[in-house]
Amino acid sequence: MLALSHSCRYFLYRSPTDMRFGIYSLAGLVRNELGFDPSSGDVFVFLGKRLNQIRLLQWDRDGFAMYVKKLEQGTFEWPKSEDIAITSHQLTLLLQGVMLDSVRLRKRYQHPNQVTKQEGEFAKKVPYWLV
Repeated sequence: MLALSHSCRYFLYRSPTDMRFGIYSLAGLVRNELGFDPSSGDVFVFLGKRLNQIRLLQWDRDGFAMYVKKLEQGTFEWPKSEDIAITSHQLTLLLQGVMLDSVRLRKRYQHPNQVTKQEGEFAKKVPYWLV
């Protein structure tokens, strides 16, 4: 079972990926193309050329973990923005097949000490009880 957490950061690899790539090839893309450390604990999301297969790569304390989902019918949709950082909520919607452009979120309270992702910056959301 895959559990997506608000405490992790999620990054999209924007180019179509060869779905034959394994853990170490995807980790190489993270390091060489995105410029991130693949063993940081962040989750990196890769989408195949046909848009019917997605892979998530994460370092899990003692080794890499990879989640693969291949659709029997239909395709995944990338978010339209050029930003590579997404939230766990956006990733959940993406995996469920929801078109992200059609989603409108209602305004909710946000604790003043909570750090959020600003335009062009990548920041980790920190729960207020950890601040």
